[in-house]
Amino acid sequence: MKKFSLENKVAIVTGGGSGIGKAISLTFAEQGALVHILDFNIEAAEETVDEIKKTGGFAEAYQCDVSNQINVFETIEKITRSNVLDILVNNAGIAHVGNIEAVEEADLDRLYNVNIKGVYNCIKASMASLKQNGGGVILNLASIASSVGINNRFAYSMTKGAVLTMTYSIAKDYVTEGIRCNCMSPARVHTPFVDGFIEKNYPGKEHEMFKNLSNTQPIGRMGKPQEIADLALFLCSDEAAFITGSDYAIDGGFIKLNGK
Repeated sequence: MKKFSLENKVAIVTGGGSGIGKAISLTFAEQGALVHILDFNIEAAEETVDEIKKTGGFAEAYQCDVSNQINVFETIEKITRSNVLDILVNNAGIAHVGNIEAVEEADLDRLYNVNIKGVYNCIKASMASLKQNGGGVILNLASIASSVGINNRFAYSMTKGAVLTMTYSIAKDYVTEGIRCNCMSPARVHTPFVDGFIEKNYPGKEHEMFKNLSNTQPIGRMGKPQEIADLALFLCSDEAAFITGSDYAIDGGFIKLNGK
């Protein structure tokens, strides 16, 4: 068997229709996983599924609002009705720019519902199948903002900090059940979201702002979705069987090298 094989493992990836989630979905399918993509944007999810199927892989798309517990439980029950779950990747998340004075209650609720409650819903809905399987892997997408202060990211940092501590809690509570739980903390990654953010907020200065944002990483560039997906592959593979309760910064040196 090849290294980092996910052959016939059943994987759920939330937010798999674009960006990092899409890269993870494609990579897992390439390694033999049976990939189930949960996304609010069903059209984007179906496009990812089509790409996977064209290369001979298996994938299915489900329209799912991770903040809606009933929706999540029904969707995951449908997936696990005939297959026990091996891997859950909690990738779906949303962002917000602003300090506490710029965060309205509606903004806070919106980020909480997706970034915190969404992760909670998906883990809770997956537990029965993971335990039935005798164990499995939960991988959460945290952020460098979980660990260090980022200017004007109050609400986002708060929610991603919760993802980090949820990871530690799940890992502690379920280590004897054979369930591993880790998280990844990316810095800026070049996704369509970043391009859209720059275009919306800095019209006419896109090239300049892209360069400025890239240079906030000591390595001098943004990450690539595939680089995040490759780390996800390792952490969800049997080669990482001794790893649980850990946070992996994948940040071009941001956390350790900035200001030094």
